[in-house]
Formats: sequence, C-alpha cells, structure tokens
Amino acid sequence: MHDASTLTPPAAGLLARLLGRAPAQERPRPVAGSSSADLAAEMLCAPTALMKLAPEEARTVVAYMQPHKIAEGTTFIREGDSERTDFMLLVLAGEVTVETIVVSRTAPITVTVLGPGSLIGEMGLVDGAPRSASCTALSDLRCAVLTRASLNRLMEDEPRTAAKLVLAIAMRMSQRMRDSQEKLKLYAQLTQAMNEEINELMPL
Repeated sequence: MHDASTLTPPAAGLLARLLGRAPAQERPRPVAGSSSADLAAEMLCAPTALMKLAPEEARTVVAYMQPHKIAEGTTFIREGDSERTDFMLLVLAGEVTVETIVVSRTAPITVTVLGPGSLIGEMGLVDGAPRSASCTALSDLRCAVLTRASLNRLMEDEPRTAAKLVLAIAMRMSQRMRDSQEKLKLYAQLTQAMNEEINELMPL
C-alpha cells in the first residue's frame, strides 16, 4: 500500500480553476463553471448528507475546499495519528475502507466501506483528537478537502454558514455516538445471554 502521511494540495491556480476559489487575500466568490465544485455542493446539501445546508451555503463551503486525488491503496488517515487531524474530506468519486484495531487483535478489521457523498475525518477536524480509525482508498479517489485553517477563514468571512456547518458536523458526530451506544447495548445483552447459557451448562 502507498502511505499518504500528508495530503499535498494542488497548485493554487489549479485550485481556482477546479473549485472556482478566489485568489489568496480575496473573499471567495460564488463558485461557477466547475463540475467538481457543483458535485461537491450537491452532495453537501443532499438529504443523505444530514448537513441541512441550503444550496448557496453549500457552494460557499465548497469555495473554501481544495480538490484532491488519492491513488488506490493509499492510507490517508491512520488510526491513532494525533498530528494530522486538521482536515476532513468529502468523497466525490471512488470508495474508502474504514478499518480499526480492536482489543486482542493485531490485524485490523473492516468497519465499513464508504462511497461518494461520504464525509471522512470530521471528528478530528473539530476536536483535534487522535484518529479513531484508518481510511484507505479502495479505488482511485476524487475528493474535496476542508482544512482547519480554511474552516477558520470561513468562520471569519461567513460566520452564519460556518455555524451551520459546524452544527451539522456536531449532529453527525452525535448520531454516530448514539449508534455506537445502541451497538454497545446489544453487545451487553448478547454477553449477558451467553453468560447465563454458560452458567446453565456448567453450574458451579
């Protein structure tokens, strides 16, 4: 596998052409004429994204994002990494495997496979905590990357849109926590049932 310990963004001129981003030191203008930007904006305001952004707000957010390509087999987020937590990405094309090491295992297990429209790394972007899982490109990826520095600029330039984005990310994180709690409850119930069955088969 290829190792991508850092994401190197394309040249500034290419960014401007792909995402319609304004030159440095200028306020981003509405994105126009970029298929990648249009696709990213559509994904951000789609009902399945749970972002609750209006189309114009989504296009504003995309203006602060950077297009990026990741080769198949590249691990671009590593579980436990505490240094490179300052970005999240939106998958535009391709698939990503999410893997984690669980207790008593040395080989990772696949948690899920994510496709176009998926947001990856938003937890680290917000709280800066070590990455909770590893993400590897299952195929060549096209994505849009939002860095913490860009998010800070968005907060300064467009505070209302930035607030909606951060709130939406927080809601996504909350939903993940609720899902994890439900899985833990199910695991606890299964463990209790197994213990009761073992006690019946092998009474003390």
